[in-house]
Amino acid sequence: MLKKKAVFIVSLGMMLGVGISSAVLAEKDKAEVVNDSETLPYDDLRTFTEIFGRIKRDYVEPVSDKKLLEDAIRGMLSGLDPHSAYLIGEEYQELKEGTSGQFGGLGIEVTMENGFIKVVSPIDDTPAQKAGIKTADLIIKLDDKPVKGMSLNDSVKLMRGEPGSKIVLTIVREGEDAPLKLSLTRDIIKVKSVKSRSLDKGYGYVRISSFQSGTGDSLKDALATLKKENNGALKGLVLDLRNNPGGVLNAAVEVSDAFIKSGLIVYTQGRIENSEMRFNAAGDDLINGAPIVVLINAGSASASEIVAGALQDQKRAVIMGEKSFGKGSVQTILPTSNGAAVKLTTARYYTPSGRSIQAEGIEPDIALSRVKLEALDKVDFTPFKEADLSHHLQNSKAANDGKKEGEKEKDATETQDYALHEALNLLKGINIVKKYSSSY
Repeated sequence: MLKKKAVFIVSLGMMLGVGISSAVLAEKDKAEVVNDSETLPYDDLRTFTEIFGRIKRDYVEPVSDKKLLEDAIRGMLSGLDPHSAYLIGEEYQELKEGTSGQFGGLGIEVTMENGFIKVVSPIDDTPAQKAGIKTADLIIKLDDKPVKGMSLNDSVKLMRGEPGSKIVLTIVREGEDAPLKLSLTRDIIKVKSVKSRSLDKGYGYVRISSFQSGTGDSLKDALATLKKENNGALKGLVLDLRNNPGGVLNAAVEVSDAFIKSGLIVYTQGRIENSEMRFNAAGDDLINGAPIVVLINAGSASASEIVAGALQDQKRAVIMGEKSFGKGSVQTILPTSNGAAVKLTTARYYTPSGRSIQAEGIEPDIALSRVKLEALDKVDFTPFKEADLSHHLQNSKAANDGKKEGEKEKDATETQDYALHEALNLLKGINIVKKYSSSY
């Protein structure tokens, strides 16, 4: 049951176009203090105050008490895991605004790894994607400033800026001999989370680039349009979650619920009572049991993994592609009395069968390598067919000069997107098997 006092956010594409991680926004006036029965570590606190005093007295430049204490809190939280953090007032406000689907910046979801910024995924139709940023890229410089030694929040601040301003990212990419320098122009990012179109007759394609507060309704509209384009029903659906960094948990539940009639979608477990939640399907399948293939890759994180895991465990879809990112922890945002907030990891996500997503990800049912599908160039020699032989018998059926019914030009995506090509072929194969199985 969803708690009224919390708004749940998963892998939020955050803060002016640069996301940090997943979160749960707790609508409280101030953070609750956990009553711990353990005694305070007085010796360690004495060491802390000693070092605090040494810095105040001996550091080369004067440092305010406020800065030292803020930095101490940041260090305490960042030492726990890559997603826990201390958010000052401005950062906290930007986090809350990030769920709207419109923000300024580069359009990338990032985390920290070994002191560098690691790209979880670029967001569709943003400066980052257009510049060629890829999942798993490591950003080592922002303009001329090395990232090593910066906090994630400080790095994020440098990547923000006025729309139209430029920034040069120096990245290290697997398979490249030298670092790459990419120039990006900051922009206002308007993320349309759901895109759809018809493939071959009866087969639909839905791309979800992120999970926002309105994604569930957008999906319903997209499915209604696809069914209308295909005489009221679909033979199969490709649900594309590749490079989807996540978003609002409620949206992930709504998307899963659109295809599952009953049963568990996702649950969470943690140490505190409020961290334990269960979400179940409401009872409708909007495409009436038509087969689904879900495409995922290493950039599919958090909410994407919740959807893929739910559909896989409930045997509602075939998962195809690469192993997903493995972001399966829940962060709770606890506002503090000074206008800041603590973002603290409080639980883990589990699929209906009890699998933890954290650091494991979703294994596809059918693994695909990263290859590109292209049509072969025409060759001078074409094999002979019966129709090429002199005096061949004519077919009794009148020749059709036009295209056969249902035949259409292949667009660039279908001929060059290998994963989509394979997903569509699998859907056709499933329907062929169903057709012949029902005839016996």
